Amino acid sequence: MIPAAWLVILTMTLTWAGALCVWLLGDKRSRLQHAFAIIFSLAAAAAALALIPHATEEAVISFEFGTAFGAFTFIPNSLGIFLAVVATTIGSLAIIFSVDYMRGEAQLGRYYVLILLFIGSMAGLVLSGSLLLLFLFWEMTAFCSYALISFFNDDPKAVRGGIKALIITQVGGAGLLTGTLAAYSYLGTYQINDLLVQAYLIPPEILAFIGFSFLIAAMAKSAQVPFHTWLPDAMEAPTPVSALIHAATMVNAGVYLLARFYPAFEDVAGWKTAVLFVGMITALIAASMAVVANDLKRTLAYSTVSQLGYMVYALGVGGVLASQFHLMSHAVFKALLFLAAGAVIHSVDTRDMRQMGGLRKAMPFTAVVFIIGAAALAGLPIFNGFWSKELILEAGLHEGPLWAYLGVLLAAGLTAFYSLRMVSMVFFGKANATESVHIHQAGTAMKVALVPLAIGALTTWLLIGSFGHWLKDTLPGQHFHTITLLAFVMEILTAPEAYVAMGMVALGAALYWFRDKWAALSKRFAFWGHWADKGFGFEAINKGLVNITQKSASALQLTQTGQLNWNIAGILLGLIAVLCVVFFIQ
Repeated sequence: MIPAAWLVILTMTLTWAGALCVWLLGDKRSRLQHAFAIIFSLAAAAAALALIPHATEEAVISFEFGTAFGAFTFIPNSLGIFLAVVATTIGSLAIIFSVDYMRGEAQLGRYYVLILLFIGSMAGLVLSGSLLLLFLFWEMTAFCSYALISFFNDDPKAVRGGIKALIITQVGGAGLLTGTLAAYSYLGTYQINDLLVQAYLIPPEILAFIGFSFLIAAMAKSAQVPFHTWLPDAMEAPTPVSALIHAATMVNAGVYLLARFYPAFEDVAGWKTAVLFVGMITALIAASMAVVANDLKRTLAYSTVSQLGYMVYALGVGGVLASQFHLMSHAVFKALLFLAAGAVIHSVDTRDMRQMGGLRKAMPFTAVVFIIGAAALAGLPIFNGFWSKELILEAGLHEGPLWAYLGVLLAAGLTAFYSLRMVSMVFFGKANATESVHIHQAGTAMKVALVPLAIGALTTWLLIGSFGHWLKDTLPGQHFHTITLLAFVMEILTAPEAYVAMGMVALGAALYWFRDKWAALSKRFAFWGHWADKGFGFEAINKGLVNITQKSASALQLTQTGQLNWNIAGILLGLIAVLCVVFFIQ
């Protein structure tokens, strides 16, 4: 058996080695680039899977970097291994899908280099045992996402989307760094396990400051309100990149951060309430925006924001297992949906669902796998999304406030509504594609990537028993409610609240199915749809902040006289003002 230390290093570095090989090959050897990217990503996934038996060892891999930074450590605990497996396996499937999707791309080498770096950075992030190392990989994922979102750099929308993602997620980076430095100032160490074990030594107000700093970091990274606006604009990236960002890497980092440090902050006054409120309001607002979106990828993006809200809400009510179980379910069905959507877009050459319709006849395979993914997203019984979502709703009803539970329940109904709307607009009804479009089935590589995801959407819920025990046994301090598979099924199927949730899902689907019957009533709520279509004003707030910043910068330009004497005088006056404020406070 390969030692855990080697497997941790291989999980990260194999993707980086693959990136180097692809770069050295050059774009004239596209077949070799495809092959090397697939081989190295699959090897990294195999290394991550091989780490699973080592999860209980809590083996620490340490690299000394002097007294200033201390030791950079990696700890293959169960939560980190789970997310490393998600990142590498789904990343590998996205790369396989890219063989067909990116065929003929002039800058294929840059594409694969960035994707492989992205996967390796996410694996490094979740396996890090040091806060500084965690921050380093946190920023690496931010850079890779920016570069991939703006991959088509001749498209102004893509460039703008990449820059927007980078700027907003840097707010999260600032929050993570601030919390890290505050923790170090009291504990004298950057080690994550030390913070989890010694959190009680930190004064309550400082621990609260660290906890809320980490919450801001998670909100920006996982696109929670009000930092959610970057994720829909990230849709300008190639579709396999969208699948990777939404299902396997970037947005999962924030949820991971909250789950990893949950034992340290769960007793901080107001922290869990803030977490559940952020999750609930995000799930509800994003679901509302998905209901009125006509862009297929943007609808899926809003659904990602909403589903991440479910996970954050679950953490706020203490449902750590429910949150991580839904993360696994979501990773599978969202990767399936994005890649299937990519096959559709690749065929019809548009993202506007109003220009699709009737594609089930021309693309039967794609229609089947997309419907499986949409059913899982909607939370229909049998599919993995149903079981993990029910676990969240159960935790919310028993451990959280009723108002938050009702908000998430309403979001579940809206999810069923827009899921059915997507399927109907894309695959059923009248064909609206232009005559010049040559509709074709998904390629072989696309099918190879889609089949295991479709199977996963039907079967991953069967892992609930081993999943819960595995996390419980290997994360000290985490209070998981573990349950066997049979007991879990019986608990869900016999709980009255489960039927309430299923009723809400059925209501959401029925409202769309019989939408013509209540068209007159819906006109009275047209203002809500219009407001949702405009993003509830959050984009206007973003633009307002940008305008204020630009005008402030223009005004401050007047102070740059270019004359040294005036600059020195300004610095002295500013210093005197600061000293006066400090003296007055004392």
